[in-house]
Amino acid sequence: MCDQNTAAGQSSPAFDPNAVAPQWQHAQLPALRRAEVLIDTPDGKANAYLVSPAEGRWPAVLMWPDIAGLRTAKRMMADRLAAQGYTVLLVNIYYREGVAPLYQQFTDWMNNKDSAWPMVARIKPEGVAADTVAYVNFLDQHAATDTTKPVSTFGYCLGASYAVRAAAARADRIAAAVSYHGAFLVTPQSTSPDKLIAHSKAAFHFAIGEDDDQQNPEEKDTLKQRAQEAGVQADVQVYPAKHGWCVIDMPFYDDAQSELAWSKMLALFQQQTK
Repeated sequence: MCDQNTAAGQSSPAFDPNAVAPQWQHAQLPALRRAEVLIDTPDGKANAYLVSPAEGRWPAVLMWPDIAGLRTAKRMMADRLAAQGYTVLLVNIYYREGVAPLYQQFTDWMNNKDSAWPMVARIKPEGVAADTVAYVNFLDQHAATDTTKPVSTFGYCLGASYAVRAAAARADRIAAAVSYHGAFLVTPQSTSPDKLIAHSKAAFHFAIGEDDDQQNPEEKDTLKQRAQEAGVQADVQVYPAKHGWCVIDMPFYDDAQSELAWSKMLALFQQQTK
């Protein structure tokens, strides 16, 4: 989980955008159009980051960050996906608290991790569903979106559970969903994300870290079972990497395994939306 596996006993230097692997750096990307946007939701205005290729209309993607929220590293990751031919909306999961970034980099959360949990507690399942409706509506009304194509969604850690919720909330539009080192995917609550798979029509990829799997070895089987019962495609894979391995400003970032997981996402999005 985000608190136990990623933060306990770990330290990390300040994030340097110029020190990341070349594939994430802006110099390697084609021309993109970027915008900071405000989206009307039932709970107020949500700020978000919108990025797409410089010209044309593209399949839309809804991106949910991890517990540290919308920040520089996540913008860089959204940019890389947009360069592959997508209109990407990176949302602020904490918009009810204020305008992102609330944490400039992941180490800010690590140094004050208790500050996030009250904010997380105020994000209710019904709120995520309502947010999803607002975000997809925004994307569908935007000139950079190809509305003839389905929407995809993906998320990291806490945001991975929101991606699964989103796939159920807009089953009519979302055709692909990816969970990177997801947290709170399987819980006892009736609104647990795993139980919502039955209400989706998406194809899923669940990328699980080996330490998360050791902590909750039954989770992967539950996810497979839920997908089988729902009759939807689900690739559930345990990677030889630790929680947080896919995020470029996290201490356990693993370039090789992150690239593998990234390629799985691209293949799924290509299959479902192009």
